[in-house]
Amino acid sequence: MSVQTEPTPRLALNDISCVFGTTTAVDRLSLAIRPGEFVSLLGPSGCGKTTTLRMIAGFIKPSAGTITMDGSVISAPGSSLPPERRQMSMIFQSYAIWPNMTVAENVAFGLRLRRMDRDTINRKVAEMLDTVQLASLAQRYPAELSGGQQQRVALARAMVIQPRVLLLDEPLSNLDANLREEMRFEIRRLHDAFHFTTVYVTHDQGEAMVTSDRIAVMNRGRIEQVDAPYTLYTRPKTRFVATFIGRTNLLEGECLGERIVFDGFSLPRARFEAVEGRALFSLRPQSIALHRAAAPDLVAGTLVERAYLGESWDYVVRPEGGSVLLKVTATPVEIFEVGESVWLEVDPAQMAQISEEGEGALPPRPPPNPLRALRATAMPLKPLLK
Repeated sequence: MSVQTEPTPRLALNDISCVFGTTTAVDRLSLAIRPGEFVSLLGPSGCGKTTTLRMIAGFIKPSAGTITMDGSVISAPGSSLPPERRQMSMIFQSYAIWPNMTVAENVAFGLRLRRMDRDTINRKVAEMLDTVQLASLAQRYPAELSGGQQQRVALARAMVIQPRVLLLDEPLSNLDANLREEMRFEIRRLHDAFHFTTVYVTHDQGEAMVTSDRIAVMNRGRIEQVDAPYTLYTRPKTRFVATFIGRTNLLEGECLGERIVFDGFSLPRARFEAVEGRALFSLRPQSIALHRAAAPDLVAGTLVERAYLGESWDYVVRPEGGSVLLKVTATPVEIFEVGESVWLEVDPAQMAQISEEGEGALPPRPPPNPLRALRATAMPLKPLLK
């Protein structure tokens, strides 16, 4: 019987770090990305996601570890393949399209650099502009385009050269909310059409959830969890992931006999799997149902706050005898009044047990070498790009 093996990753980050003086921007990060996969690096400002992307692009050398593409090393502390030789395309937050060139000329720019013949360039540009729905605007200049149209030009220019890896750094942050939502789906549509291996950097969880096959949630230079969007949301593994991806209730419980006791209520222990001692749980607001009548295993409580959001109600409920405040999301027709007595239905199957640290948590780094820090600050930094 033949043994199936995993294909070689298109891109592999192997225990990479990036240190600026005494600051560790990326800390021993590892990630493997399959050919044709769309992976987002998601996290707050300063978590190291853009630095990671710039190391992949070749603009920054890793301080430790290696980056490989199709099994070949392209980045290491001692040597790094120049960005122009990596067969990658990068789309920046500012789009960086040429204002003195038409839409068609912008898209053709990379093809001309590769010295393709005119007929091939014209054919490829026409096909790409048709795909991104800009064929009718081919002779317009960037100043005559909307923000969304300019973003499509940047996408078309990056994709027309058929890169082995497509890199996007906060590409939608300059757009207004409605256009940003529209472009999320456009980016996913284009990925489904071309299947480029894509690394997408964002701090917006909505963008990452809509566009990605997998999301790597980063915190303090490390990856806390990598999973598909649905798994990441319903089964977060750490406190940081649970609170960064959507809204949640964090509940501490303790196993006492046949019950797990929380602040103000308890649930049957038999309905939880492999929980021992004290544990921390994430419970999403929409995983709690509100009732007006008592029933077995329902939790008595009082509604203390509410906000109507059009598509839903946001309620805050205090369980009877407890101090914890539970966030509950309900449909527009489920109307309860502040001060009303309610009964909470909590489904243990929708409660995710989480930890304080990620699975890949590492011991603290040793204190920085003062001499190395002095050298780093004394040496002038050479520009990455001229």
